[in-house]
Amino acid sequence: MSVVKVERLTKDYGENKGVFDVSFEIEQGEVFGFIGPNGAGKTTTIRHLLGFLRPQSGKTSVLGLDSWEKPKEIQRKLGYLPGEIALPNDMKGTQFIKYIADMRGLTDMTRANQLIEKFELDTSSELKRMSKGMRQKIGIVCAFMHNPEVLILDEPTSGLDPLMQATFIELIREEKEKGKSILMSSHMFEEVEGTCDRIGMIKRGHLITIVDPKDIRHAETKIFKIEFINHEDFESMLQESFSIIATNAENSQIILEIDDAQINELLMTLSKRKVKFISEIKRTLEDYFMKYYEEGDGNV
Repeated sequence: MSVVKVERLTKDYGENKGVFDVSFEIEQGEVFGFIGPNGAGKTTTIRHLLGFLRPQSGKTSVLGLDSWEKPKEIQRKLGYLPGEIALPNDMKGTQFIKYIADMRGLTDMTRANQLIEKFELDTSSELKRMSKGMRQKIGIVCAFMHNPEVLILDEPTSGLDPLMQATFIELIREEKEKGKSILMSSHMFEEVEGTCDRIGMIKRGHLITIVDPKDIRHAETKIFKIEFINHEDFESMLQESFSIIATNAENSQIILEIDDAQINELLMTLSKRKVKFISEIKRTLEDYFMKYYEEGDGNV
């Protein structure tokens, strides 16, 4: 079942700014990553899903409800963490969390207290005196404490230290196991790759691809780094028909990319030479992303 739908969404601000014909769906129990540089259209898309913006064309919906027509109904069932958290300066953390709970009609604070403990949050401080990381934790508690069916998270670990980033990733995995549907916009590749079932890449307002992280890790092409004991073998290897993508003559090293079907051919070729070491360079989401952005699609 598709819980979140973006259907041919367009919002043109002029000068190639906005989002253009963007479409994707998020299923129940799915974590969908949304990556792209600043200004690519991530936050604009999210604001349409929340009902903050009216599309020029296309539509967005959450839990079968049109975002523009039914924003209040959607927001009752949704947890939202904005990319830039604006908190009042005249409250303490405890007061603000209680204020948000009252707005939602939430009387049982058990979940809120669990999250406060999980993120080691001191809620007794005044919000204006809190660090960015502490304010981010306040936002996380408020987004998750009412046990929402859908979570929309814009740069959720901004300001968190590595330990708390790991705690947040653990939380996302727990929510996924409960069947929650999650849209997570992030610029942190390891975070997205480690939690998301699918990842959409957006560039200049256009969704250029949706990828499964497993497909990146198990790509049919492999990259190997090879160092030879003597320079003569290094030089002769350059004459072979393999796709060599980098060399280091000083250390007699090459980096090459081959299809799975060429593995035996590579091993036969190397058996004729004195090899100091060979290691596979694992592909990452960041590698894939940068390659896609450098090559582009010819239209964007």
